[in-house]
Amino acid sequence: MSKYKWSFANVGGVTRVRIQSAEDIRHLGELDKKMWTVLSCPVDGLEISSESLKAMDVDGDGKLRVKEVVATAEWLCATLKNPGTLFDQQDSIALDNIADEDIKAVAAKIAGSQNPKGESISLADVDQVIAAVSIEEQAVPAAPLDADVIAAYKDKQAEYAAYFEQEKLQKLGLAVIAEDTPKPGMTEKKFAEMGAQIAEWEAAKAAAETANADALAAAKAVYEPLRKLLLLHRDFYRLLRNFVTFEDFYAGRNDASFDCGTLIIDQRACHLCIRVNDLPKHDVQAPLSGIYLLYCDCESKKLGKKMQIVAAMTQGEVKNLSVGKNAIFYDTAGNDYDATVTKIIDNPISIRQAFWTPYRKFGNWIQEKINKSAAEKDAKSFDDMTANVEAKAEGGAAAPKPAFDIAKFAGIFAAIGMALGMIGTMLVSVAKGWVTLTWWQQILVFVGILLLISGPSMVMAWLKLRRRNLAPVLNANGWAVNADALISVFFGRTLTEQVRFPLTKDPLKKGMNPWVAALLTITIVAILGLGGWGVYKYLNRDKMSAEEVEQVVEADENAAPALEAEEVVATPAEGEVTE
Repeated sequence: MSKYKWSFANVGGVTRVRIQSAEDIRHLGELDKKMWTVLSCPVDGLEISSESLKAMDVDGDGKLRVKEVVATAEWLCATLKNPGTLFDQQDSIALDNIADEDIKAVAAKIAGSQNPKGESISLADVDQVIAAVSIEEQAVPAAPLDADVIAAYKDKQAEYAAYFEQEKLQKLGLAVIAEDTPKPGMTEKKFAEMGAQIAEWEAAKAAAETANADALAAAKAVYEPLRKLLLLHRDFYRLLRNFVTFEDFYAGRNDASFDCGTLIIDQRACHLCIRVNDLPKHDVQAPLSGIYLLYCDCESKKLGKKMQIVAAMTQGEVKNLSVGKNAIFYDTAGNDYDATVTKIIDNPISIRQAFWTPYRKFGNWIQEKINKSAAEKDAKSFDDMTANVEAKAEGGAAAPKPAFDIAKFAGIFAAIGMALGMIGTMLVSVAKGWVTLTWWQQILVFVGILLLISGPSMVMAWLKLRRRNLAPVLNANGWAVNADALISVFFGRTLTEQVRFPLTKDPLKKGMNPWVAALLTITIVAILGLGGWGVYKYLNRDKMSAEEVEQVVEADENAAPALEAEEVVATPAEGEVTE
C-alpha cells in the first residue's frame, strides 16, 4: 500500500487521481493500478507522436501498458534534475536540467554548434545534426557486367535453368524436349559462369551496403537518447492526461489523444471523432456506449489518404441523418476529407428529441403502411394488366371479371357503418366529457395525454443520457479502459456545436397587410368561438344548468308548507258535517 498522499478530483463524473507535480511523477509506480483510467492503449492512430509512444513501448508489441508508462516516468526522473518541466510540454530543455552526463555532453556539443550561448537544446537542433551525419563509406564493388546484361540474365534465369535441366533428363532418356521449344542463346557452362559472377558481385554489394548502413546507424545512435528525452519531455505529460486521467478529454474540443478531428454534417460540428481500427469489434462494443454514433468513410484525394471514423452526435435532431449522407471531415492538422455516412448506431441525443420520437415513429409507420399498400395495389394492377395482354396475345380471351356480389358488399358496408357509428359515439362521449371540464382541468388532461405518449420515451432517454459512456468505443479500438468516460448532457453540448443564425427577413416572402391580418385573426377567433359555443349548447340541450336546478329545488321547498296548510284546512274536524 502506497504511503504517498495523492490528490483526487471529479473528472467527468468519476473520481480520478490528479497528476500535478514532479513528486506525483516520481511516485507514479506506487499508484494502485485499479486507480488508473487506462491500462493499455495502441501506439498508432493517436494524436500523440507515434515516435514518442514507440519510444515508451519497450517490448515493441504495439501496445503501451502501465508498467511501461511507469518505467518511462522513472527514466525521466533519473535523467532530469527537475521533472516539473514536463508539465510545460516543450520540445526543448535547458542544459542545466539534464542530469545524465552522457546525454548532457552530447547536448552541449550540439548546443554549442547551433546556439552561441549554448544554454538549451531543442528537438529541431538534434534532427538537423542527425540529418547531417556522414561516415566514410565502404566501397561498393563494380558490377562485372553491364546493367542491361544483368537485367536480361535475371529475366531469363529461370527459363534457361529449366531448359538445361530438361536437356540433362533427355540425355538420360527421362524427358523429351519439344522441337518448338526456344533454345538459350548460350551454353550451359557460359550460363553458369555468368550466374556465378553476378551472385558473387551481389553478395559483395549487399555486404558493403549493410556495413555502411550499420556504420551510419551507429553514428546516429549517439544522438538517440537525447532525441528520446526531447520527445518525451514534450509528450509524456500529455500521455498522462490521457492515460492516468482523462483530463484532456474533458478539458475541451479536440484535445484528447484519441480525438482525430471534426465532422461537419447537417449544420452541426461533431468535435468528438475517433479513428476506427476494427469495425467488427465496434459492431459488438459501440452499441453499449449509449451514444448516437455516425460511422463515416473519409477520403482525401489531395493527400491520397483514406480512413474510417466514428463521430458522436450529442445535440440536435436526427431527422436528416441517414446512411449515405455526405459530409466533410477536418483532421487536427486542418486537412479536409470527403466523408460519407456508412452506419448509424441510434441512441437518444436529447430529451427534447425523445419527446417527439413516438410521434415520429408513428408517422413513419403510417407512411410505410401507405407506401406498402400503394405498392401492392400497383403491383396487382400491373399483374392484371400484363395477364390480360398476354392472354389476348395468345389468342385467348381475357380473364373475366368476377360478378358483382351485392350481398358481400352489403356486409362490408354494414361493418363499415357499424365501425363509423362506434367511432362517432366514442368521439361524442369524449367531447361531452371534455366540455364538462373547467379550462384548467382541460389543460391538465392535455398535458397528461402528452406525458402518457411521450413520457416513457423521455424517461428512457433521460436514463440513457446519464449513462452515455465513451469507454466501449475506445475498447473496440484496442484500448483497455479501466474507468467510465461518461458524457453528461451538459458536457455533450460542448462536443456537438449547432449552427446559430441571426433573425433575418425573407425578401421573397411578401408580408400581409396588418389590417387584413387583424381582420383575419378576429374572424378566425369568432368562428372558433361560435363553433365551440354551438357544440356546447348542442351537447347540453337536455341538461338543466346548476342555477335552474337550484331554482326548481327552492320552489319545491317553498311550495311544500303551503300545500300542507291547505290540506289541514280542507280536512274536517271530528264529528263535523260538511256540506
